[in-house]
Amino acid sequence: MCGTMVHVTRIVIIGGGPGGYEAALVAAQLGAEVTVVDRDGLGGAAVLTDCVPSKTLIATAEVMTGFDASYQELGIRLACDGSDGERGERAISVDLGKVNRRVKRLAIAQSHDITQSVTRAGVTVLRGKGRLGSGGQAADGSREVVVEAADGSTQSLRADAVLVASGVHPREAPDARPDGERILNWKQVYDLEELPRELIVVGSGVTGAEFAGAYQALGSKVTLVSSRDRVLPGEDPDAAEVLEDVFRRRGMNVMSRLRAESAKRVGDGVEVTLSDGRVISGTHCLIAIGAIPNTAGMGLEEAGVKLNDWGQIVVDRVSRTSAPGVYAAGDCTGVFMLASVAAMQGRIAMYHALGDAVQPLNLKTIASNIFTDPEIATVGYTAADVSCGKMDAVEIKLPLRGNPRAKMQGIRDGFVKLFCRPGTGIVVGGVVVAPRASELIHSISLAVDNNLTVEQVASAFTVYPSLSGSTAEAARQLHIRKRAESES
Repeated sequence: MCGTMVHVTRIVIIGGGPGGYEAALVAAQLGAEVTVVDRDGLGGAAVLTDCVPSKTLIATAEVMTGFDASYQELGIRLACDGSDGERGERAISVDLGKVNRRVKRLAIAQSHDITQSVTRAGVTVLRGKGRLGSGGQAADGSREVVVEAADGSTQSLRADAVLVASGVHPREAPDARPDGERILNWKQVYDLEELPRELIVVGSGVTGAEFAGAYQALGSKVTLVSSRDRVLPGEDPDAAEVLEDVFRRRGMNVMSRLRAESAKRVGDGVEVTLSDGRVISGTHCLIAIGAIPNTAGMGLEEAGVKLNDWGQIVVDRVSRTSAPGVYAAGDCTGVFMLASVAAMQGRIAMYHALGDAVQPLNLKTIASNIFTDPEIATVGYTAADVSCGKMDAVEIKLPLRGNPRAKMQGIRDGFVKLFCRPGTGIVVGGVVVAPRASELIHSISLAVDNNLTVEQVASAFTVYPSLSGSTAEAARQLHIRKRAESES
């Protein structure tokens, strides 16, 4: 069916991350002649240096945290336990070199699988750096893409449509340059052979929080430097409060409302100078202060592609840029820096470019997750949207400590939060803070995506006992509140 929709349309995709390779698969299925220009390996940062590696590292950290949390409460004993039943030193430890070798092995294997899938679909993959040609559109509407190989040689491709999915790279501070040994960015941590004894994490956004929690669980003494008044400043405030409380309770030193002015290597350690003049010391420092889009030197503005003040590519809801025939997807657009969103943007771009039916990107149905412990998953409208009047909604928050399955598993931290419209009861958003919140959010995501009411969510069966039972219970309580308000 799809192959009859177009004749042979030339598509060139710059960047092989989720936005690029997913777009390539769709375009090939629709009968296009597709070339992907990629510099580092298909999968991009999401597979090679970001999502897959970090979540693999976090998987080991979760085992450590789970063991520590349940060690005494669930009645587990080790042969090394003292007669008084109390633990002295930590009973288990981690071989970080082995962990990181596994991380890299899985990342490379995933990239290889993606490459095989793409090439089997008939896509041509060129290794090199791509940029738009300086000539603009030709008379036939096509555009030039120049590919520069590692040896400096170049070749020119003609494309009826171009997708830019060039990704981002770690932001660096002028006085805190990573050296790959003691001062690190989030791409370099996987080269460590030994666990940092004292790790200073600069930046309390998603990346900083995930790595701070992971290394704390693995056994590092962690100091988290946050320029804001709390960790995860862009997330649900109740969720951020729970996570920060957990961090502090587990021994992390969270330093709020402070900026790191500089970080320098001193012998076998590092010194970080803070905005209040204090100097803190550690064995390693991780810089996690955001990302910069890979848009410089690509001929974008010369081709008529509009960039915003942060260098991100401005796109509409079907991934079009301001230049005819040029689309963009993924982190370089700054729309929503998630691999799932990049992939959707790429697919939408190809559906639109090749004349297939397309549904514009709807940001209010996107489910996201922060892989801390506990995890934080969100979908739809947020507490910030409600407080600023963007969405009129009723909210309920149900702590997990009352959930029977949570009690059995020794889970004390976390909650389920739902937002619904006051009149109709339609679910418009939700937050889950819990172990495996990334799995629990799915039922709320379905409700948001399909405009289900709290009554419909509450009436669906859940397993007893289960953490998902808290979602149904929250919906029941919202229904009762909504009914009481309508009768008053």
